Amino acid sequence: MDFVGREVGISEWHAITQDQIRQFADVTRDHQWIHLDHERAQRESPFGGTIAHGFLTLSLLSSLIQEAVHIRGAGMVVNYGLNRVRFPAPVRVDSHVRARFSVLAVKELADCLEATFSVTVECKDAGKPCCVAEWILRYYS
Repeated sequence: MDFVGREVGISEWHAITQDQIRQFADVTRDHQWIHLDHERAQRESPFGGTIAHGFLTLSLLSSLIQEAVHIRGAGMVVNYGLNRVRFPAPVRVDSHVRARFSVLAVKELADCLEATFSVTVECKDAGKPCCVAEWILRYYS
């Protein structure tokens, strides 16, 4: 419980490519032009080019936390849900993101440990985060 209120990990930087964005669009069937049509996005969007889906950024949290936070004795981790998610800034194609994880709360349950994290996803050279979330994970031994 000593970790409550503290930052406990920062992931490495990861590139967000147009190919990743296209694959995510195909899987989710979200083919909005701001994600896939570079020329139109340059002309018509305020972003100057294509951007990643907010949910693509959010979906990266599972892999980013694996490299940033290690819980000893946990045999399985289950995504229990999110209390709050916002996307304050876009993730432009070919930018780099990383996540910072802080512990908000830890609760011992009958069969697991429940941890609530404050997550901030940063975009390299951006003035504000591209995703902020409150994420609940359950750790089972």
